[in-house]
Formats: sequence, structure tokens, C-alpha cells
Amino acid sequence: MTPSFALRAPRLTGFITCCGLSLLLACSAAWAQPADAGKPPSDADVERLLVAARAQSLLDSMLPQMEAMQQQQLAQVTQGRELTTQQREQLDRIQTKTTDILRRALAWEEMRPLYIDLYKQTFSKQDVEAMIHFYESPAGRSLLDKTPALMQNLMGAIQLKMAPLFRELESELRQIAAENANNPPSP
Repeated sequence: MTPSFALRAPRLTGFITCCGLSLLLACSAAWAQPADAGKPPSDADVERLLVAARAQSLLDSMLPQMEAMQQQQLAQVTQGRELTTQQREQLDRIQTKTTDILRRALAWEEMRPLYIDLYKQTFSKQDVEAMIHFYESPAGRSLLDKTPALMQNLMGAIQLKMAPLFRELESELRQIAAENANNPPSP
């Protein structure tokens, strides 16, 4: 053994040992991962998750809340205004039509395929299985039981927060309308 090699040998041995340990750690991490860690979930996996998460009932419970919010907003817009019978009938038709469109667009039959596709694009099989495990647990069921109340409270809080902004917007629109009435466009 030459002196220069003797000086480099411990460094070379340390380097090889470090590489070996790194390779061993990388392999053990790979072995620790389930084979399906990056595998997309099947339709059946997502269906099971949607059932466990009560996705359909959650969506169905959102519709009446959205309709109530729409009615409140319409009432705020028309508040303090004298509407003719014809205007009231038009607003009722608009509201009915909007409700029908909303119900059709958010019907479970329409949304289910979208949910499945998006879950499959977003989550791995392992993710979906973990979520199923959570939603089937007591903590998951408790979360699901309390979510409708949370959503209702959240919608109410958002409405309260937005009310001054809508009044401000309405004031701005009236001001713009008044300016336009005082300054008609030139012919």
C-alpha cells in the first residue's frame, strides 16, 4: 500500500459506507411504503369513501341552505322598494327558475361522476383508504354529524359579514346611476 493510497483509503471507505447507508435507507423507505402508495384509487374505493363521508347527504343538505341564502339576498335587494304585481311575479319566476337550475346542476346523479373523477385525480389509493378509515371511526362520524351545523353557522356568519359590503356596493351603484342620470352620454 502506498502512502497516498493509505491516506485516501479511510475517506474512500467512509464515502462507500455513506453511500451504502443512503442506499439502505432509501430501500427501507421504499419497502415501508405500501405497493399502492402512488396507485390511483378505483371507482369502488372512491364510492366507499363517498358513502363513508356521506357526500350525497352533505350535498343534499347544502341545497336548502343555498336556496335560503338566495331568498335572503333577493329580499335584501328588493327591501324598501315598492314592486308591482308584475315585478313580483317576475322575481318569483326568476327565483323558481334559478332554484330549478341549481337543483339540476347539483343533483347527486350529476355530481357523483365528477366527485369520482376528481378524487381519483387528486388522491392515491392509500389516501382514500386512510380517509375511509377516518370517516368510519368515531371521530370521523362525529365530524360528519356536526358538519351540517358548522356549515349553517358558517353561512350565517358569511351573510353577516357580507351584508355591509352589499350595502356599500348598492350605495356605489346608486351613486354611479345618479352620475349617469346627471351626465347623459353625448349623441
